[in-house]
Amino acid sequence: MASDWNIGEKDRQTLRKDKETAVLVGVVKRNQTEEQIQEYLEELEFLAMTAGAVTRRTFVQKREHPNKGTLIGKGKVEEIAAYVDEHQIDMVIFDDDLSAMQANNLEEKMTVKIIDRSSLILDIFARRAQTAQARTQVELAQLQYLLPRLRGLWTHLERQRGGIGMRGPGEKEIETDRRIVRDKISKLKERLDKIDQQARTRRKNRETIVRVSLVGYTNAGKSTLMNLLSKSDVFAEDKLFATLDTTTRKVVIDRMPFLLSDTVGFIRKLPHHLVESFKSTLDEVNESDLLIHVVDLSHPQYQDHVDTVNHTLKSLGASETPTIMVYNKVDAYRERVYDELLDEETRTELLAELREQLESAHDGDVMLVSAHTGEMIPDLKQLLQTRVAELYMRQYPYMTKHW
Repeated sequence: MASDWNIGEKDRQTLRKDKETAVLVGVVKRNQTEEQIQEYLEELEFLAMTAGAVTRRTFVQKREHPNKGTLIGKGKVEEIAAYVDEHQIDMVIFDDDLSAMQANNLEEKMTVKIIDRSSLILDIFARRAQTAQARTQVELAQLQYLLPRLRGLWTHLERQRGGIGMRGPGEKEIETDRRIVRDKISKLKERLDKIDQQARTRRKNRETIVRVSLVGYTNAGKSTLMNLLSKSDVFAEDKLFATLDTTTRKVVIDRMPFLLSDTVGFIRKLPHHLVESFKSTLDEVNESDLLIHVVDLSHPQYQDHVDTVNHTLKSLGASETPTIMVYNKVDAYRERVYDELLDEETRTELLAELREQLESAHDGDVMLVSAHTGEMIPDLKQLLQTRVAELYMRQYPYMTKHW
């Protein structure tokens, strides 16, 4: 688990082995349904695929209360261990966070690598980070995640992970490890402060131009939309967290300029330390004049995604920022929902009804588009131009003479 990270090494050991095999484990808690857990596990499988793992099977167990030692029950542990041994599985990934004690107990019983959702997300972020700022933010989040789990680790932080079942370090060595981690955290925070100061200076130099940010659940199509609106070449991929570093481009629509930023995608159960570490990157969102909330309309649980993003925006203090709701992938939505025998007129009516429902649910503008096919993108540009013009008239009225 977290013990795979070697403090002080430039290149971290993550899930880099090609095609590692995995099984996924979910727990149905009180007030949850098996359908919800299945959807969560599908997302976990997508995360595993993004990290380079191939899922062989999923296991689900209903529990009123988690087992303190192994999260799941003894019988389920034995069932998973038997499957792992028979099929030579490389790792077991849990959808819930594990304590160090739980992870170690599970490793002893299953004799394979045990990963939880947070460590998997941190691994993906570590692989995706390209700039010095992103790498520093991820490393800080990893160490903050690791610190409370030191007591349960059974190998010194300065060494590569040892064999299964080794005894843990003594109390004196644990305190040394904690001091190493705390010192490293302190240095990373200092480094981030310097990077943040440089970023604040850059943002201050562009105060007289309207700023717009793309936000949304990961893999909703923000980067593809960014490329369409800004005519730039921002990296876009059908994987989670394709974008970590905030990308900002100057966009001009009908001679009206504004800055458009593409930000890191949000996700359910995003590790707390990761959110804290990336708050400096997400300051671009907090300081924006207008948000474009991109939603994957074709996803069956798109409303849960909207709620997750809104919750994260609220935690960042950006929930009151004017927002355009852009429901993307309308072409994929039609394929998933509409019967192929429906005529075009009926399809148009159904889509209009959906838009009315969404407009009534949101206090603001709603657009249904496809960044992939370009459908309704001209209308979105027109709406964006109108909203940006209103912002200029309210905030920088003297700037309108330049257009």
